[in-house]
Amino acid sequence: MLRPTQKTHFLCQDCGHSSPKWNGRCPSCHSWGTLIEFKEESPSASKQYRIPVNTESQISTLDEQPISDGSRISSGLSEFDRVLGGGLVAGSVLLLAGDPGIGKSTILLQVANSLTQQGKKVLYL
Repeated sequence: MLRPTQKTHFLCQDCGHSSPKWNGRCPSCHSWGTLIEFKEESPSASKQYRIPVNTESQISTLDEQPISDGSRISSGLSEFDRVLGGGLVAGSVLLLAGDPGIGKSTILLQVANSLTQQGKKVLYL
């Protein structure tokens, strides 16, 4: 188990400015000799990042999860749908990358046009 660590700050007695390093002069109010050492204990890393676990949870493998094909939306372009595994997934984000001039914007505008003709809302960024 990790021991609690101490963070050292230097606090100005005149203006209350906190600094991680000691200076002879306060960087805020420019008073000389007013910084005093202040140690703050922080909890150990194991306590900082604990996530509550539901005791009713069960571990399962990926192949045990149900597969649902009904959540895919057809783009109207059969080859585009085939590449995406059957269409766009509702609520997902699609990143299309490639060399300049190969038609990324063109195909996405065609997909956006097809989806709006189906009555769907499209956000093109």
